[in-house]
Amino acid sequence: MFVEKRSEKRKKKKHEGSYTFWDFVFDVLFWIPELIILPFRLVFYLFRFLARSIFDGI
Repeated sequence: MFVEKRSEKRKKKKHEGSYTFWDFVFDVLFWIPELIILPFRLVFYLFRFLARSIFDGI
């Protein structure tokens, strides 16, 4: 009886689509590289924009 209830809870939890702790951990692990690269990407686009503005204006 206990085993049946436990398996029913697992099936119910899988079908609910609830956000678990491990989902959060994986989301954070995927976002860390993006957050590290973002400042460098912004600086690169800023310099590219400034260079195009200066050299295309000549």
